[in-house]
Amino acid sequence: MRFRRLKSWAVIAAAIPTAVGLSAVAAPAAHAETSPDGANDWNCKPSFLHPRPVVLVHGTFENMAFNWQKLSPALKKAGYCVYALNYGGAQDAPIQGTGEIAESAGQLSAFVDKVLAATGASKVDMVGHSQGGMMPRYYLKFLGGASKVNKLIGIVPSNHGTNLDGLVTLGSLLGITQAVVKAAPAAGEQITDSDFLKNLNAGGDTVPGVQYIVLSTKYDEVVTPYTSEFLNGSNAQNVLLQDKCASDTNAHVGIAFDPVMIKFVENSLDVWGPYWPIDCGNPLG
Repeated sequence: MRFRRLKSWAVIAAAIPTAVGLSAVAAPAAHAETSPDGANDWNCKPSFLHPRPVVLVHGTFENMAFNWQKLSPALKKAGYCVYALNYGGAQDAPIQGTGEIAESAGQLSAFVDKVLAATGASKVDMVGHSQGGMMPRYYLKFLGGASKVNKLIGIVPSNHGTNLDGLVTLGSLLGITQAVVKAAPAAGEQITDSDFLKNLNAGGDTVPGVQYIVLSTKYDEVVTPYTSEFLNGSNAQNVLLQDKCASDTNAHVGIAFDPVMIKFVENSLDVWGPYWPIDCGNPLG
């Protein structure tokens, strides 16, 4: 079975980065433990206008420094307390988000507790890209996260999985060999109909008390079909980027740097207003 075969290859994952020279890849930053600009100011206190800290959760084969180099400083400038973490990888490794997703959710749980303790807030909001938009759902459903999270905004999240070709495509886009893709447990768990996803989605996509917002792009070449990103549930809103900005052709990786996405997230986090409209030609003003 393909899922089990992928998972069994995880034992060679630690050896592969050295073998293929992953320290030289162009996309994920070499110093992965470096926080993106604007993130992880542990003295930040939420304000009346922005009462909840925002936790940013990167995607598969990425890291916080690479994934959030545009969104994090924008949210900080807008007045939010912003926090980002690495998960699912060795400390300071450029490639993160490859470990078993349940274990990664445990890392997220510990990080959220740290953020709440530092800020004095009762809940956080989350923004996640790709696996980072799906993995928190495990935390919400199985690890008690629903009582600590107000809103989960998923940017092209792998909620119902993709095919293996999509994950190999992501590895190629980020300059990672197919061997690494196959060696990552998280890759196997994100394949459509994996045991992990069946368990995650059994009994419904959402849990009460949390707001879910999904932003997808029809040009997504990694999570395919893009409609598999959408969530079912009365507390879920699904938005297709091209329904709002028809000329926006950003795909799976590029959307993390899209000014329209940044404005969408800012609007979605805003307690005072809706997430749309957005000026597609000049989203950030």
